[in-house]
Amino acid sequence: MPPLTLRMHDHDNVAIVANEGGLPTGTVLPSGLVLREKVPQGHKVSLVAIAEGAAVCRYGVPIGFAAEPIAAGRWVHERLLRMPEAGALEGLPMATAPKSPGAPLEGFTFEGFRNADGSVGTRNLLAITTTVQCVAGVVEHAVKRIRAELLPKYPHVDDVVALEHGYGCGVAIDAPDAVIPIRTLRHISLNPNFGGEVMVVSLGCEKLAPTRLLPPGSIPVRDEREPGLDVVVLQDEAGFGPMLERICERAEHHLQRLDARRRETVPASELVVGVQCGGSDAFSGVTANPAVGFCTDLIVRAGGTVLFSETTEVRDAVAQLTARAATREVAEAIVREMAWYDAYLQRGRVDRSANTTPGNKAGGLSNIVEKAMGSVVKSGSAPISAVLAPGEKLKPGQKGLVYAATPASDFICGTLQLAAGMNLHVFTTGRGTPYGLAEAPVVKVATRSELARRWHDLMDLDAGRIAEGQATVEDLGWELFRLLLATASGQRTWAEKHRLHNALVLFNPAPVT
Repeated sequence: MPPLTLRMHDHDNVAIVANEGGLPTGTVLPSGLVLREKVPQGHKVSLVAIAEGAAVCRYGVPIGFAAEPIAAGRWVHERLLRMPEAGALEGLPMATAPKSPGAPLEGFTFEGFRNADGSVGTRNLLAITTTVQCVAGVVEHAVKRIRAELLPKYPHVDDVVALEHGYGCGVAIDAPDAVIPIRTLRHISLNPNFGGEVMVVSLGCEKLAPTRLLPPGSIPVRDEREPGLDVVVLQDEAGFGPMLERICERAEHHLQRLDARRRETVPASELVVGVQCGGSDAFSGVTANPAVGFCTDLIVRAGGTVLFSETTEVRDAVAQLTARAATREVAEAIVREMAWYDAYLQRGRVDRSANTTPGNKAGGLSNIVEKAMGSVVKSGSAPISAVLAPGEKLKPGQKGLVYAATPASDFICGTLQLAAGMNLHVFTTGRGTPYGLAEAPVVKVATRSELARRWHDLMDLDAGRIAEGQATVEDLGWELFRLLLATASGQRTWAEKHRLHNALVLFNPAPVT
């Protein structure tokens, strides 16, 4: 393959090396530029001489300032850059440039499960909510038994999942920020993929009592003969065996109702897709994330909902976001969530620069500013219609592009998007991760073809074809859109086939006692 570099914007003075294995010293680029040193794949090469203190631009914006003079043809890495300060949260453009999402897309459907509350699931799962980590071991045994003994009797139920987490006791349950993990778990219990069936396992002495987690009125009454919350309290049982018997007995009631459900044709407007990236590299913002962004616009045009998140990974693009807000109130909500997170980081005596991982840097991302510019493109170009604080749930009728504020941690972000009402997940990766969720199907998009080939039984879509000139962003966006409809209709992802899933990780900014 001849030397290939990718430049994102006419104003950029760096480009990334696309060749697998990188390019050696002395390589002559098509422009005639000679590399002064070896540049690894995904890393930046200076296209012109850059003076000390001058801006180093990628995506048309400064991702840093030269810490020393940088000659043309040098490898530009994090040690040569000073990171820009975070942009102020005052004086931002507020709802000044919301674009039309484009002509409505009609006629696209999938086969989903309609719920009594109007939501639609892409899977038919029995979820067992746990109030505290203490019960996790017992519930794990119960889930194994339910799968082995009960699920074969109910073939229309896809699986049983335990909503296991590390919260519930030993925490400052009355602290103001404790509302975040509590409402997160409450809203996950009501995720569309669970069919409105709510079953809880409690220890019996924890701070997060079942009625605090799911107070009266928070869940619909499915059966007038069982008007209360369905709770199994382990401390009320006479040992391990009776605990399992009781959980399985209650589970069967819910399985019977879930098994009566059938998929039916629903419009694509019922999709609620969470988008996220993890194990990112410099190709994330070139291939996979732009393709996801194009697909995001298609989903919005079809009347569906897309949740984008990862506060620290969009913080440096805040001016773009507030300008795209559909209304001034939405723009103000974006600023409010950014300011809250800035204060949260400040309390911990860190800043947004703590985000970038060693793997991100090895993949060519020098700092969080560069990462943010490639991350935000997952949101496409549609107006931002609403903002959710961490743990909040979509309100009935909320559609379009929604900023669901979350930390950038893969596991916490996915957990919070489940709470928001996500029924399908898209996850892009360049370094590679076997990430998955038990509660919703995860479609994995590889940024590089080499990764897609090497992890052929883990990646669902190869976006590296964009960098290699084999497909366009639009091609991959449409391909992803159709793959999402097929997945929502029951086609299993690689993560589902292998039963790969990560634990729920609740975001708890309140103190632990």
